[in-house]
Amino acid sequence: MAPQVICVVGPTASGKTALGVWLAQQYNGEVVSFDSMQIYRGMDIGTAKPTEAEMEGIPHHMIDVVEPEEDFSVQTYRTMATPIVEDILKRGKRPILVGGTGLYLDALLRGHDFAVRSTGWRETLTARFEAEGIDPLWQELEQVDPEAAGRLSPNDTKRVIRALEVWHETGKTITQHNLETKAIPDRFTALKLGLNFENRADLWARIDRRVDLMAEQGLAEEVRRLLERGISPDCTAMQAIGYKELARAVRGEAELQPALEEVKLRSRQYAKRQLTWFRRDPDTKWFSHPSPVSMEALRRFATEKVTESGIQ
Repeated sequence: MAPQVICVVGPTASGKTALGVWLAQQYNGEVVSFDSMQIYRGMDIGTAKPTEAEMEGIPHHMIDVVEPEEDFSVQTYRTMATPIVEDILKRGKRPILVGGTGLYLDALLRGHDFAVRSTGWRETLTARFEAEGIDPLWQELEQVDPEAAGRLSPNDTKRVIRALEVWHETGKTITQHNLETKAIPDRFTALKLGLNFENRADLWARIDRRVDLMAEQGLAEEVRRLLERGISPDCTAMQAIGYKELARAVRGEAELQPALEEVKLRSRQYAKRQLTWFRRDPDTKWFSHPSPVSMEALRRFATEKVTESGIQ
């Protein structure tokens, strides 16, 4: 069966936005973002949110959907994005999924929860951890799910609590539950196009240039406006790369230029993690930008892979 959606994946600053817009133009599509920071209103420069000019008239979805102080999760993303993708398909158009948050993309394509979340077990287990420490929870995990205990570290509190949560909510070990979940067909079939660089130094240079451009465009002032609105520097949105570092500078706790250099470093580290995540999928079709970058070569590659997939 031909894929229903086209996905553009890869590290930050790899050219995903431009390719996504071009694909939408060629295949009667609309773009759906799976970027965990572009969802926030008022956070434009630091998230490299596409401008109206860059969108070239192509509808973009899942951008500017919540305020920075609002809680947002991968489940919330899936719940909001799924009907958007279904509506695009229903209207006879092609969803072009573009972004760098692999967890969001996986959740959207799979289309179902990993476990029930309405029974309150997570809160109960967390309260036990805060009152008693990890030892009693670890001992319980060793008894009910020795396989998970063999994989996890007692220091990995979050995953220990998660494994026990699944056990209490479903009566199944997290290993069994995950195997059953993987056996459920995906909601959407996808052609995944991955972007990278032949020379890693070229990606690092693009990231550095992007951060310099953000500074020129007024990233510090954007961060200042968010703080003046009363947005807490400790909220999830403000932990985003660029905002956390600049918030310290804006508050006078750090110098601006060293803060920008830290943004570059954190962005390069993030790009490495993104590549590690997306490379785990053997079905992704990768294009490595030569030096200099050739949009013509990229478009030829994308056209070839789309045609091979059966999309028309």
